[in-house]
Amino acid sequence: MNKDWSEKNKEIHVLLSKEATFRTAIQKLIEFREELFQQITWIVEGYPKKAFYQLPFAGAKGYHNKTLAYSIWHIFRIEDIVAHEMIAGDEQILFRDDHLNTIASPIITSGNELEGEEIVEFSKKLNVQRLYLYAKAVKESTDQLLLQLQYKDIKRKFTEETRQKLIESKCISEDENAFWLIDYWCGKDIKGLIQMPFSRHWIMHIEAMQRIKNRLCKIARKGADPTAICGLSCDHCFLGEWCGGCRTEYNVCSFATCSEGRICPNVKCCNEKNIDGCYECGELENCEKGFFVPSNDGAGAARAQSLFIRKHGKKEFLKVQTRVHDRYDFQKVQEILGQDYKEALNILEKN
Repeated sequence: MNKDWSEKNKEIHVLLSKEATFRTAIQKLIEFREELFQQITWIVEGYPKKAFYQLPFAGAKGYHNKTLAYSIWHIFRIEDIVAHEMIAGDEQILFRDDHLNTIASPIITSGNELEGEEIVEFSKKLNVQRLYLYAKAVKESTDQLLLQLQYKDIKRKFTEETRQKLIESKCISEDENAFWLIDYWCGKDIKGLIQMPFSRHWIMHIEAMQRIKNRLCKIARKGADPTAICGLSCDHCFLGEWCGGCRTEYNVCSFATCSEGRICPNVKCCNEKNIDGCYECGELENCEKGFFVPSNDGAGAARAQSLFIRKHGKKEFLKVQTRVHDRYDFQKVQEILGQDYKEALNILEKN
C-alpha cells in the first residue's frame, strides 16, 4: 500500500475512535477522499477509450487483474449501496438522474461476480464519462452523509431487516464471489463501514488502477519515439509512468491536459507545419508557445533541449539525458538546466 496513503488512513482511523477527535477525523477523511478521487479524474481525463477495457494483468492475483472502467464501477457501486441502502436508508445514486441508463451498464450489482473476459466485455459497454459523473455524485453524496454523522452514530449495528433489504435490492449478485458481501457488511457497525468501503477499499483499488495505467503506458510507449515533439525526453521524464508520451494515445503531458482539446500547443503547431518536432522549426529561438511560454519555469530547459537536438540529433540527445540523470540527483530537467536556455545548452553540450 502507498506509504503516504497508508499513514493518512491509519491517522484517520485513530481519530475516529475518540469523540473529541471525531469531527477532525471526518474532515480529514473527506480531504483524503478528494486526494484519492483526483487520481481517478486524471485517469479519466487522460486516457483513450480503449484504455478502460484493457486487461493488462489478466490472470494475476490481486485487484489489478481488472480494467480501469470496472474498478471505477466497483468502487462506487459498493459505496452507493452501503451509504444509501444501509446507512441513510434512501434511494441509491445509481437510480437517480438516470445514471443507470446514461452509463449503459447491463448490471446494477457491484460486479464481484465477473471474471476475466466477462470484465472486459462489461467494461466495453460502459460510457466512461457518464460513469465518472456517477462516481463523482456518489462521492459527494457520501461526503455529505459523513458530515451529518455524529460520534454516537458510529456504533450503530445492522439488523436482519437490513440484510433482507440488501438481498431484495438485487444489487449484490447471488454468486458466491459476491453474496458474502452482505454478511460482511452487516457484521460491521458504521465505523467499520467508514473504515472499509469509504476509505481502505478506495486505496486498494486506486492503487490497482495506477498499476494498470502504468502498464498500459509502458505498452503504448514500446517502439514509440521517446523524444517528445517539444524536445523533452519521455524516457527521462518524472511523469514517465503516468504518460505514454505525445506520440501515443496515452498522452497526459501537463501541457496537453491543460490545453484546449487536450492538444499541446507545440504538438498542434508542429502538426500544422508538418514537421517532426520543435527542433525542426526556424522560429524555435523566439517561440513562446506551449512549453516555451515565458511563465513556464521549464521554458529555458525545453528550448535548450530542442536546440541540442537540432545540432546533435535525437540519438546523442538521449545519451546526454542519460548521463545528466546519472550524474545529478533530480526529477525535472529545469532543476539542473535552469532558466537561461543558452547556459542550459552549454550544460548539455559539456555532458
